[in-house]
Amino acid sequence: MIKLQHLLWRFGFGPRSKSWDTWSALPESSWWPKLRDESLAAKPVYFDVADNALKGLFMGIGEIGKIERKDLDKAERKEIREKSRDDLRSLNLLWLEEMTHTRAQLREKMALFWHGHFASRNINILYQQQMLHIIRENALGNFGDLLRGVSKSAAMLAFLNNQQNKKQHPNENFAREVMELFTLGRGHYTENDIKEAARAFTGWGFRLNGDFVFRKFDHDNGSKTILGKTGKFDGDDVLNMLLEQRQTARHIARKMYQYIVNDAIVPEDRITWLGDRFFDSGYQVMRLLEDIARSDWFYTSENMGNKIKSPVELWVGVRRTLSLEPDNPEVQLVLQKALGQILFFPPNVAGWPGGKNWIDSSSLMLRLRIPQLLFAQSDLDVNTKDDDDQQMGQGKGAGGKRGFAATVDWQPLMDLFKKTPEKELIPAIAGYLWTAPTDNLPVEIVRQHCDRSKRETFVKTAMIQLMATPEYQLC
Repeated sequence: MIKLQHLLWRFGFGPRSKSWDTWSALPESSWWPKLRDESLAAKPVYFDVADNALKGLFMGIGEIGKIERKDLDKAERKEIREKSRDDLRSLNLLWLEEMTHTRAQLREKMALFWHGHFASRNINILYQQQMLHIIRENALGNFGDLLRGVSKSAAMLAFLNNQQNKKQHPNENFAREVMELFTLGRGHYTENDIKEAARAFTGWGFRLNGDFVFRKFDHDNGSKTILGKTGKFDGDDVLNMLLEQRQTARHIARKMYQYIVNDAIVPEDRITWLGDRFFDSGYQVMRLLEDIARSDWFYTSENMGNKIKSPVELWVGVRRTLSLEPDNPEVQLVLQKALGQILFFPPNVAGWPGGKNWIDSSSLMLRLRIPQLLFAQSDLDVNTKDDDDQQMGQGKGAGGKRGFAATVDWQPLMDLFKKTPEKELIPAIAGYLWTAPTDNLPVEIVRQHCDRSKRETFVKTAMIQLMATPEYQLC
């Protein structure tokens, strides 16, 4: 069943103990269609956590340019910051719940990918929840639609300073990142392309409620030369030109390959093949995912059990495995910060670098301790650096001792292994938890650290011991 584990971890957040028997009873040919179809069955629900008072403050202030003209007084600005910070915490936790419990695993896993690809750090809750919905709604759809939606979102336009991009004083931030990060990739455009594209994006902005607006009086109507073409281009023309470049499809295919398949070994011929098929499909994301999932190389040994789980993947996977509900959900925010990945707070416009960057001496030790802390109902005692945005109202340092108690439903796991002979329990549990080979599993060492007084405690303590291993950090 290691191949099924591999599929569910790479295209989702790992198996859920409650449904493992159902999945494992299916023929291999049914795995991908089931995963795909469960994510296409229904559109995502809009996550609306914004405080009503905050909505009133935004929606009632009026039309265009109020922030630029500083019509908000000091008290209103403080209220916006405080309420937005509180609501961002709620949005973060709500999305974690969706990742943990939804059957639409593929959609939410791809939404997490796009969340890093289109990285935006913005404390405004209205803008963040609008952008998250654009990403979740288009995560498995058409990349062109996703690109246009994100590019016209208030969250991204604000983050990349396009409100300040006017014909008198062009601002290149937005145009640069659209080319470098979102589409072509570094080295596939010139500095002049950036300057001219910035002129094309002049006038793109948003109203206070987050609606996109084109301010024609701020737009440069002059002739521009971009990627070898000359004309009186606007922002939509630029996005269309970028989508006409086969390199854009290959850039996305490369990042997707690194996210799903292997972030260290990336064969160029494979990227070209994936990118070209993605391009020829008109940028249908599902075509790209299908090509990966149905390929022979997806299941080769070099691509299995060697990808470091991101903090969010690790934690959501733990919750799904243990059917776990934290007694204090907000401790998950502290855990995200301590492990180095807070939803809605990427480190910069390039998003989280991933791979071995997830691991350092302190984060690895905490990762290995998580299962035991949960089992012992111990406090999560961490110290983190101050960052007023990332604290999200947690207080100075967002560290100290936090109750890490949780409710675990052990019954699904007991049911999974009820027919397994005791001498085979440790290898069987390792086979369920690890996507890495279990050939060198130190069975006797694990057994010595388990409580064998009763079968139930043996299963529980074996689970905890095997989850607190370096192998469990991989998928």
